[in-house]
Amino acid sequence: MAKNTSVAETVRTLAEPVAESIGCWLWDVEYVKEGTRRVLRITIDSEEGVNIDDCEKMHRAMDPILDEADPIEEQYYLEVSSPGIERELRTEEHIIACEGWDVEVRLYAPKAGSKLFRGVLMEMGENGEIRIDSAGTVLCFERSEVAKLRTYFEF
Repeated sequence: MAKNTSVAETVRTLAEPVAESIGCWLWDVEYVKEGTRRVLRITIDSEEGVNIDDCEKMHRAMDPILDEADPIEEQYYLEVSSPGIERELRTEEHIIACEGWDVEVRLYAPKAGSKLFRGVLMEMGENGEIRIDSAGTVLCFERSEVAKLRTYFEF
């Protein structure tokens, strides 16, 4: 692994063609510490959605690739999952893919007396700002203001 390349970036490069080969696309890759465990989480999606069989195929296909590339020095757990109906939008690609969806915007600091806003995700602004239509009012948030952006679904 290159010195300045993160584990997630390295695994993303390895996993993208594998996801495509099983009829999916790579939604996200995270390498995180959860308690005492290290977890490599690969998230896949497709037009039809992802089921347990898709996750198993991806897991089985990635095992030998990760063993050979050996991008992680310590012991870790490999998890493969779908992003779910309520998904965090962490990248510009995620935001573009979910335009027109209902979203929840959580801010680091209150704006207009609130840290939580809901609405329909609109096209990003010229400078990458997050824009939502909240009951007919367009609200704009600088990316640096947003602690978390995720889709939501009312059950």
